Parts: sequence; structure tokens; C-alpha cells
Amino acid sequence: MGSSIAIWICLSRTVALAVSLTKPNCPNTCGSVRIPYPFGIGAECSANSWFTVACQDSSFPPKPSLSSINVEIQSVSLDSGTVRVIEPVSPINCSDAEKILSMGRSLIGSAFTISAFQNSLALLGCNNSIWLHDADNETIRGCVAVCGPNSNDTSCNGLNCCQIPLPEGFQQLKYSYYRTVGSSIKDNSCGYVFLTEHNWFQEDYKTYGGLHSDMSSPFDERFRSANMVLEWEVENATLSNYSSCTYINATRSTPLCSCNPGFEGNPYLPGGCQDINECQNATLNICPGTCINTLGSYICQPPASKLATIAIVSAIGPLLLLIAAMGCYRVIRKRLKANRKKRFFTRNGGMLLERQLHSTDNGVEKTKLFTAKELAKATDQYNENRVLGRGGQGTVYKGMLKDGRVVAVKKFQKVGKDDIELFINEVVILSQINHRHIVKILGCCLETEVPLLVYEFIPNGTLFEHIHHPNEEFSLTWEMRIRIATDVASAISYLHSAASAPIYHRDIKSTNILLDNKCLAKVADFGTSRTISIDQTHLTTRVLGTFGYFDPEYFQSSKYTDKSDVYSFGVVIVELLTGERTISLIGDEEGTGLIAYFLQSMENNQLFDIIDSRVLEEGQKEEIMDIARLARRCLHLKGKKRPTMREVAAELERIQTRTLGPGFELSYDETEHHSVDLYDDFHIPSNSSYTMWLDTNSTSTSDVCPQLM
Repeated sequence: MGSSIAIWICLSRTVALAVSLTKPNCPNTCGSVRIPYPFGIGAECSANSWFTVACQDSSFPPKPSLSSINVEIQSVSLDSGTVRVIEPVSPINCSDAEKILSMGRSLIGSAFTISAFQNSLALLGCNNSIWLHDADNETIRGCVAVCGPNSNDTSCNGLNCCQIPLPEGFQQLKYSYYRTVGSSIKDNSCGYVFLTEHNWFQEDYKTYGGLHSDMSSPFDERFRSANMVLEWEVENATLSNYSSCTYINATRSTPLCSCNPGFEGNPYLPGGCQDINECQNATLNICPGTCINTLGSYICQPPASKLATIAIVSAIGPLLLLIAAMGCYRVIRKRLKANRKKRFFTRNGGMLLERQLHSTDNGVEKTKLFTAKELAKATDQYNENRVLGRGGQGTVYKGMLKDGRVVAVKKFQKVGKDDIELFINEVVILSQINHRHIVKILGCCLETEVPLLVYEFIPNGTLFEHIHHPNEEFSLTWEMRIRIATDVASAISYLHSAASAPIYHRDIKSTNILLDNKCLAKVADFGTSRTISIDQTHLTTRVLGTFGYFDPEYFQSSKYTDKSDVYSFGVVIVELLTGERTISLIGDEEGTGLIAYFLQSMENNQLFDIIDSRVLEEGQKEEIMDIARLARRCLHLKGKKRPTMREVAAELERIQTRTLGPGFELSYDETEHHSVDLYDDFHIPSNSSYTMWLDTNSTSTSDVCPQLM
């Protein structure tokens, strides 16, 4: 027993030199016993509670034990999926009557089973018999030990001792025994019945002299335990790369896993299987020359003497060939790279974009075609530390152009071939928009595998954040809310009537309204990340919109008009007035949403019951009622009865002038540039708000709108 344990520990330590078998920051051993994962010393180091090991430091050396079934561990094997434990043994009392007893502890419901391949049920003491029973107490098999006083046989094959092979998959054993022939009985003891591994009879049986002195009633004070092997299974394990699993028998519900040839370590740990460097161990490679390690194997170069001979014989020719090959490689690589960029540029609609930009007045000056190299440098090769947000359509990176401007670069995941022409049309059209309350697209790059878009950078987040997650030291005042509503209305009015062709936004909502560091509102997300439809009279994006802002008329008819944008804007006004989310169920009636409850409150003359407390404190009731009436007109179920955005903007400007005074003028620097992305569809962690978009070089103490921190 001692030699086998020593060999196992030695092999375990050899593996451990290359790769750890435990979870990070977890102890590897308890005393001289190595504890590999899924076993672990402490709950945080094991796969689950069944594999938690307690290291008993009170003994020397320390002894590990399985906390779940309270047995001492001798060794653990990943290769065979077994754990060798020490099982207590005690003598049996003599009996002429058959008694059914349970052997040891029950493993039912645990991750362990009694190994049928490495254990047997042993009986010491002749003139005794034992019988194994199933769960229904039916006899399965048995054995009888006959006496042979002069025999030195220790194989336990029926002479003075016998053993029963075990069935597979058992977690509890029931047995019965009785005395077959009467004999003198010492201290009422007739021997032992115990579970043990097969090699106990070859290694340990002969070390206990008292077990051989009286074969009918063997007894030895030192014989108090024997080794037993349990098979273990771990469910839902996250396996390492370069590992494989097989079912070794029908009773196992999970396969036994191991590292692939050429790898060593723990297959049950992510990254647990590591490459073996065969070149560092002469016994693992057959290489008369230079051994070069590869992943999972190695290659062997011829001896240096042969290489030197070959080099001397043909030194000039290969050298020239090498130089020529390197030159050709560089030329071909450069040409392939250029052709690849050209192919991407064409596939992404570059030729179409160039034609449209040249045919549009000042288009080339307004929208720049960035190079792939320029944007890669601006984003530090698209470094993960520069990621601002991820969404279903791509990833947004923060970048700095060579002129010092901070920009947002959107890298799409995929753009379909059928969408390219429509995508380019929208980029061109949006590049012509020139309004201080509309976010600006700066340009794009089409010579990469997927298109890249470059936008201005707005540092202070969305209106949604300010309404529903206000900063502790800052919240929107009534004057700010009126001004933001007026800014947005003027932007949408411009899109509907002042632009070169009518443009319908189709996704007006508070998350698409951004605030700069002076709390000036800017409308974002015109579907530039989506395709557009072009007809004879106007442009519309094919975005379906957002639940809570839908125009009911559009939802029924599937026909989108300028009045659909008006409805969505009316929802935003209600958000500003109430401070509630559009899908909040704030009414007494179950299922009543914000808009329905708002209209119902106005109908019942209970409007001020749902108005935000700060609005009530700072605003005049007449002003609040004027804004609410305007919102109600925008939310009319029939689109034809809603006002135009030009009328909405004019009404808001009138209310703003009355509230802020005729001499009120916003502090605005038209030459400032901050960059922004279309935030829609990108998931920004709630605890970080939009601080990732802040441009630290553009803030000043004169800002009237604190940036989100």
C-alpha cells in the first residue's frame, strides 16, 4: 500500500510541475495528498459540496477528508475518475442465524459510487459465509470460506478467506453472514466482513499477523481500516480545450474526461489542459536533430552537421532565392492588401458614395471618407479599452483623430449586400443636415470588411438618463424641460419641412435625445445604422420604432407619416411633464400605461396629480396646462387632427418666451464640436451611465449642465 501511494504522489507532482490541477489561488495538497479539481480544499475551491475537502491540520501530517461523506482521502485520480478512501473495519459477531446488515455508509444521492472494478466484499474467518443482497433484500451472490489450517495462501479465493465481486453502480451494500460450522469462539468474534480494493490482499493482508494465527476467528488489534475505491462524477463541468470525454461503463451518467495526447493537466478546469513540451524530456521525443515543440506534438529538424553541409554546397543559390522570395512576398502582400481594400470599398458601396457626394453641393466637404489606417490609429487598433458600447449591429469605439477631435467610431457586425445602396443614400442625405440640434455624421470608412461610421461626440448622455436617473446633485429644472422640448421640436420641424427633402425620423424617444455640456438637446439616431426607403416625395427609414412611442394609427395602417413623429414627440413631452417611463403602470386600473393615464387625468381634471414634483414647484399652472394641452393634441388618435411639427415648435417657442422672458437667449458656440453615436441598440452598463463618452478636454466651469459622473 505504501509503495503504490508513493508512486501516485510522485506522478501527481510531475504533472503539477507543468500545470496546476486546482482552481486559481487554491491549495494543491493536504499533507502529502494532492487534491485536484473538482475536489478542493474549502467550498470555494471545489466544484460543489460533494467534492469539498477538509484538511485536518490537527494531525501530522495533515489528513484530508471528504466533508460530504466524512471519510479520509488516500488519493485522487483524474485519469480513472476515482478517489481512494480509508474505510473503518471492525470484527463481526458470531451468529448461527442469518442477519441482513448494511455495509459502511450510504452514498445514495451523492456524486460517488462504489467501484465494482477495483473493490470486492471480503470475508476473513473460515467456516463463515456471506451473501450480497439488492435493495429489495433479494440475494444476488455470496461466498463461503473453508478452513485450511496449514495453508499460507493469501489470495482469498475460498480458503480461510473469500471475496464477492461487486455489481456496478451500487451506492449502498446490504449483506448477510452466518456461521456455517460450529467451532470454538473467542470473545464472540468470528472474523471480519469489509469492503476493500483488490490489491489489499497482495500488499496489506500479510502485514497483519493476528489475521493468520487463528483462521476460524482471525483478529488483529492493528487492523482497523482498509482502503476502498469510489468512483466520482461531476455534472455540468466546464471542460478545458484540448480535452475529450468517453463513457467507460453503462452505469456512469457522465463521461470520464482526459487531456488529449500531447497535453497534460486537468480537463475539468477551463484552460486546464496545457501543451507538453516534448523537447524538454528526452523520453518523450525521438529526435536525432533539433527538437522543436509544437501545440500537442513536436517536429524534428535534421542534425546541424547535415544542414551545414547542404548550406555550404548550395549557399549562393538559396540565398538569392530567399532574397527574391522575400521581395516577391512583400510585393504580393502589398498588392493583395490593396486589392482587398479595393474589394471591400466596392462591396460597401464606395463608388456609389463617391458619385453621390460629387453630385451633391458641398457634399465632399461635409462627409469625409476615412481610411482604415486612420481609424485604426484613432481607436488604438480597436483596443478593448476603447469600447464604448456593444449592440446587435456592432461595436462603438472612442477615438481621437489626428486633428485632436474625439469621435465615436461604429464598427458594424454585418451589412447585407442588398442594403448597401440604401445605406449609402442615407449617409449622403444625413450628411446634408445642418442644424445645431441634430447630431452630425462626420464620415465613414468603406475599405474594411464591414463599414465604419464616424460621428460627433455628445458628452452628457441622453434625456432618458436625466429624467429617470437624475444625478444626485442635478436634476432638470422646469425651464430646462421647456427649452429641451423646444430644441427637439425645432429639429424635427427642420427635418419635416426645412431639409432638402422631407425626412421622417421614425424613432423619436428620450433615449435618442442627447444633451451636450450646456444642456442643449440634439436629436440622434436617424436609422443610419439601418436601411432607408426612398419614394417620390419623401424619405423614411424602415425602423419599426419603440414600444411606448408607437403611433397607434401607424401600428394599424403600417403607413408612416410626419404626424407619426408628432405622436412620438408628444410622448416625450409627457415624460418631461410627469417624470414617468412610457411603459410605467401608474394608474389605478391594471394595464393602464402612461399615455392612457395622462389623457384620462386630463379628462378628469386631475392632471396635477401625475405631474413631476419639481415641475409643480417651479412651473406656473397655466404654463403646465399649455404644455399638457399641446401634448394632448400631439397624441390625438387621428393623425390628421394632430398639429404639424412646425406648429408644435412655434407654440413651444411662444411658451418659452413667456416663461424665460423675451430677452432670453441661449449661450451657444456654433463652432464647438463634440462627437456622438447613435446610442440606440447599444447596451451601456447602468452603473456607468454615459461617463464613457465624456470629452475631458471640452469641459469648463461655465457649463450650465453638469456632465453625468
